[in-house]
Amino acid sequence: MADPASEPEPRPTRPLPDLLAAARRGGFHQEVGFRVDAAASGRGFVTVTGKVEPRHLNINGVVHGGVYATILDTAMGAAVVSLLSETETTATTSLYVEFLRAAREGETLTARGEVLRRGRHIAFAEGNLLGTDGRRFSQARGTWYIWSEEDRSPPPPPARHRSR
Repeated sequence: MADPASEPEPRPTRPLPDLLAAARRGGFHQEVGFRVDAAASGRGFVTVTGKVEPRHLNINGVVHGGVYATILDTAMGAAVVSLLSETETTATTSLYVEFLRAAREGETLTARGEVLRRGRHIAFAEGNLLGTDGRRFSQARGTWYIWSEEDRSPPPPPARHRSR
């Protein structure tokens, strides 16, 4: 059996050059019923929308916080993807979500993610989750690590064994 510490860390697959084509190939956001809105998206910003269904509710009858996080991560991450070259890929490294109010079944939610700053290896983004009437349900900030084909990961450090 291979030593897991010696195996390379997984990297996300490189997105398709066309963000909307990449969104159509599926993913977790689609599994929960949300879609990228091409008409309201562009370079550096992406909008994701969906209607709250019974499967999105927690035991209190309001939208589960993980749904908010998923929609916001998708919108902000896709905004970062929209700025990548064909040789780059990205993954979320941190996500901070604030839950401002509870959404209920039937509400249409719209998340808009926008890149605040993109560097060589790190991008910063923010997002807002709004209801049909414009009320803000949640807000988020996050960072994304950016790899290019030229970048090589350093080898993992040697395994450390704790003494007892």
